Amino acid sequence: MIHRFLGLFFLILSSFSIALAQQGNSASLIKLKIDKLGTLGTALYFAAHPDDENTRLIAYLANDRKYRTAYLSLTRGDGGQNLLGTEQGIELGLIRTQELLAARSIDKGEQYFSAAYDFGFSKTHDETFSFWKKEDILREAVYMIRKLQPDVIINRFPPDSRGGHGHHQASAILAKEAYEAAADPNRFPEQLKELKPWKAKRLVWNTANFGGMNNTSDEQLKVVLNDYNPLLGYSYGEISAMSRSQHKSQGFGSAANRGKTTEYFDHVAGEKANQDLFDGINTSWERLGEPVKNIETKIQTIQNSFDINHPEKSIKDLVALHAMVKALKPSVYRDRKIKDIEDIILSSAGIVAESIAAKPNYVVNQTFPVNNEIIKRAADVSVKLISIDGKQLAEALPANETKKYPSEKKIAHWTQPYWLEKPNSLGKFDIEDSNFGNPENTDNPHTSFVIEVDGLAISIDKPVEYRFVDPVQGEIYQPISISPALTATISSSQALLQTGDKKTISLTITNNSDQAQKAELSFKQSDGLNISPKEAALDIPEHGIVVKTFEISNPKNTASSEIQPLLNGEPVYGFKRIAYQHIPDITWFPAINLKVKALEINNPLKKIGYIHGAGDLVPTALENIGIQVDLLNSDLLASTNLKQYDAIIIGIRAYNVSPNANQWLPILLNYAEQGGTVLAQYNVNSRMSTNKFGPYPFEINRERVTEEDAKVTFTDPNDPILNYPNKITDRDFEGWVQERGLYFATNISPEYRTPLSMADKNEEQNKGSLLVANYGKGKFVYAPLAFFRQLPAGVPGATRLFVNLLAKNEKN
Repeated sequence: MIHRFLGLFFLILSSFSIALAQQGNSASLIKLKIDKLGTLGTALYFAAHPDDENTRLIAYLANDRKYRTAYLSLTRGDGGQNLLGTEQGIELGLIRTQELLAARSIDKGEQYFSAAYDFGFSKTHDETFSFWKKEDILREAVYMIRKLQPDVIINRFPPDSRGGHGHHQASAILAKEAYEAAADPNRFPEQLKELKPWKAKRLVWNTANFGGMNNTSDEQLKVVLNDYNPLLGYSYGEISAMSRSQHKSQGFGSAANRGKTTEYFDHVAGEKANQDLFDGINTSWERLGEPVKNIETKIQTIQNSFDINHPEKSIKDLVALHAMVKALKPSVYRDRKIKDIEDIILSSAGIVAESIAAKPNYVVNQTFPVNNEIIKRAADVSVKLISIDGKQLAEALPANETKKYPSEKKIAHWTQPYWLEKPNSLGKFDIEDSNFGNPENTDNPHTSFVIEVDGLAISIDKPVEYRFVDPVQGEIYQPISISPALTATISSSQALLQTGDKKTISLTITNNSDQAQKAELSFKQSDGLNISPKEAALDIPEHGIVVKTFEISNPKNTASSEIQPLLNGEPVYGFKRIAYQHIPDITWFPAINLKVKALEINNPLKKIGYIHGAGDLVPTALENIGIQVDLLNSDLLASTNLKQYDAIIIGIRAYNVSPNANQWLPILLNYAEQGGTVLAQYNVNSRMSTNKFGPYPFEINRERVTEEDAKVTFTDPNDPILNYPNKITDRDFEGWVQERGLYFATNISPEYRTPLSMADKNEEQNKGSLLVANYGKGKFVYAPLAFFRQLPAGVPGATRLFVNLLAKNEKN
C-alpha cells in the first residue's frame, strides 16, 4: 500500500469538500432535489482531461439552473505529471479517475469517459488523432450524446492552436463531429438498436481568459452566475474551488471566489443563443408531448408544502408522483425522474442501507460473509424490507433501529478496472461496447435491497464495503477488491544487461486465500535469454508467501526481450493498492513480466544523494544498475557530509513542491563548487520557492519536445558530457517513451554549455533541453529531458547519458 503525505492546505480543503459531498440525506439537499424535479434539461460539458472542466459552470447548471449536467472527459489523464507520488501512466489515470468522481460528488455533475488514452502532451490535433483512432473515439462520443440526449453541448476548447494541447484541440473537433453524427441515423447505426438519433439544440465554446490568452469578448453570449445557493450553504465559486481542488495529483488546489461571475460562450453549431444557453428549449414536462399538467401540479404541491423539519411528510405525494411519471411513455427523462423520485423518497424516510465485509480483499470464487445493515430514521413512515439479493424477508422496519441481516457472497471475477482487462495501445483502451462511458466497473460486488416505502417497492444496489476506524480520521469506508488466489511481485520490471552479465531477480508469490495452494512456476521467454532455474514447484500456505530467485543473462546481447512468469501455465498478475486520503483506495492487478534490454555502459558511480521533488522512480532505476542511492531532505543536506557522494540529483519539480528550495540550493551549489556534481531535473515555470535555479542565470519556459523520436542534434559532439564515460551517439536516443523533454530553459547565461538541440516537426531547434556549467571544481547540470520517464522504462541510451551527466571528469 502506498501512503503519501498531503499538505495542510489540501487537507483543509478536503474536509470542506467531504462535508459538502456527504450531505446526502440532509433536508436542504432533499429540498434541492425536489426543486430539480420540475426541470427537464440536460447539458453536456466536453473536454479532454480530468481538470479541463469548468467546475463553476457545472455547479451552477446542476444546482442553480437544476439541469442534468454531465462531463465527458475523453481521457483519464494518464499522461500527466503526478504532484503527490510516483504513479505514472495507467496508475495516474486510476488516481485521476477517482479525483474526477470526488469533484462530481461536490458540484453534483455526472462523470463519463471515452476509451482514449492520454499518451502525453501533444502539440497538434493531427498528432493526437494518429494515436487515438479518431473514428473509435467519435463513435463513443456519439454514443454518449445519444444516451444522455443533451440539449446543449459545451466545449472547453477551440479546435485550433488557441486550444494549446493537441488533445484539447481534438476534443473540440470531436465534439463538433459528434454533435452532427449523433443526429444522423446513417452514422454508427448499430447503436440504434439501443438508442435513437439525437440532435442537440446547440454546441457552444465556453471561452475563457487564462494562460495568457483571452478568448472572451462582449459579442459573445454572456451568462451571469448567481453567487450563492443557501440550500448548499456555498457560493458557486466556493463549490467550484472545492471541486477543482480534488485534482490534487495535478496540484490544482484552488482559492474560493465569492460574488457574481460571468461566463462567456461562442457559438459553434446549431441554433444560436442570444440571451441564455437554453434559449428556445422547453425544459418543462411539456417537452414530453404527453398530458403532464397533473405531474407539474403535483411537483409544485410537493415543493410548496415541503417541511424542512419533517421531510417524511412529503412521501405520500412523492409516491403518487412516482405513479404518474411511471405511467408516461419510456424516455430518458421519464426513466431518470423515476430514479430521482425514488432517491428522494428514501432520503426523506431517512433510510440508510449498507453492505459490510470483514476484510478489504477476497479471492475469486471464495465464499465470504457480508453483514447487511439497514435503518429507517423517520418514525411515521411505513417501511418494509422486502428482500436482500432475492431472499424474501417482508419485514417491517422499526424507527431508529439498525437491523442486521447476515449473508454470504461468492464473486466469480476480479475487480480489475474494466478498461485494464485487456492490454491497451498507446492511444486507446480496448473495452467492450457495454462499458461505453462508465467511470468505474458496473459489476463490482454489491448487494441488492428491495425496500417498500408507503406501498412503493424500490430497488437499490449498495456496494459491498470494508469499514474500519482510523484513530486519526475516524470511521472509514473503502471498496472491497476481489483478487486472484495467487498474485506476485517482481523485484524489478526492467533489467538492463551487458554482454556476459548476469542478474538475480526475485519473484514473490502471495497466496491471498485461506487455503494452501500448490503451483508450478515456469517462464515464457524471448529467444536469446537464459534463465535459471527454468521452473519450480511451489507450496504456498494459506495467506502465505514464497520468494523464488532466478538468474537471467543475455548471452546474445539481444536488444530487447521479455520474460513472463507463469503459474500452472497461466500468466501471473500483481496486486497493487494505491492509497491517498482524498480518494477511495484503488486496487488493480497488473500483468507481471520482466523486460530485458541490452546495455553497454561504463558506470563509475558508486553512491549518489537524491532529493525527491514531486515523486519519481529514478532512484529505483539507478539502484538497478548498481548505484547506491541515499534519499536526502533539507535537514539532512545541512547536517550530512556531502563529499561522500559522487553526485546529488534534484528530483522533478523540487523547486515547485519544496517550500524552502532557496535555502537548500545554496548548500548544493557549494557542494558543486567544492568538486561535486549537482543535476536538477525539470521544474514547472510557476509557483517556485526560488528564483535562482543554478549557479548562473537562466529562465524556465513551457517549451517542450513531445515527439519521443524527434531528431536530436549534437551541437558540440566533442563536449565531455557526450564522451565520458560513455560515447553518446544517435543510437542513445532510440526507443525513448512519450516525450523528449519538457519545460526547457531559455535566456541561458553564456557560462552554460548546451550540447544538444532538438525540435518537434516543423519547429525551430531548441537548445534548452540540457545545460552544463563548470562551477568551481565541480559542475551543475539542468536537465529537463524526460529522464523521469526514460529511466524507469529501462531506456538504455537515456541511462548511459544520465550516467555521463553525473560522472566526474577532469574536463567536466
